[in-house]
Amino acid sequence: MVLRGVERRFKWIVVDPNVCHGKPVFKGTRIPVSDVLEMLSARMSIEEVLREYPQLSREMIYEAIGLAAELLRRERSLIQIPA
Repeated sequence: MVLRGVERRFKWIVVDPNVCHGKPVFKGTRIPVSDVLEMLSARMSIEEVLREYPQLSREMIYEAIGLAAELLRRERSLIQIPA
């Protein structure tokens, strides 16, 4: 599935209105992509995230980072960041 507003296709990230309120999750799980991104932003290593969620792979985590970058490239007013 193509995420709304994102042209690139993602192999491991899906959006289903019946799963986690339609938030992006990793395919075959109910793990929200945002949870993994928050873990990484809290300075957890990819290895620590993989220990917490052994059903994920390194490739899936890198794809989550790619999704975040893609969405930020398109949405300029998501968060007010002081200059």
